[in-house]
Amino acid sequence: MNTASSVISSSKVNGTDVYNPAGDKLGSIDTLMIDKLSGKVRYAVMEFGGFLGIGTDRYPLPWDTLKYDTGLGGYVVSLTKEQLEKAPKYAQDTVPEYTEDYGRRVYDYYGVPWL
Repeated sequence: MNTASSVISSSKVNGTDVYNPAGDKLGSIDTLMIDKLSGKVRYAVMEFGGFLGIGTDRYPLPWDTLKYDTGLGGYVVSLTKEQLEKAPKYAQDTVPEYTEDYGRRVYDYYGVPWL
């Protein structure tokens, strides 16, 4: 059942911090990628690195890898900074085609079954 506390506008998700389980901030949500056919969120694209938004890379995280933590006021993903540095990413000014092959590579990296 959806309630006011279990649903959120995508505009409020954008900018939300992302942490690892130790509480270290990894980055923040830049945007959500939504499947046009199912209407489900497939990825939360996280900004990481750079300075003041310049030179930041984008990391597509499978939505199911994120869990909201009310104490932190952000999302937690079981990922170290070292794992993140090797994860699929793209530069701020280049967006990949979110093809099935690309999606499989992203999901495989995080150990999440492809849809």
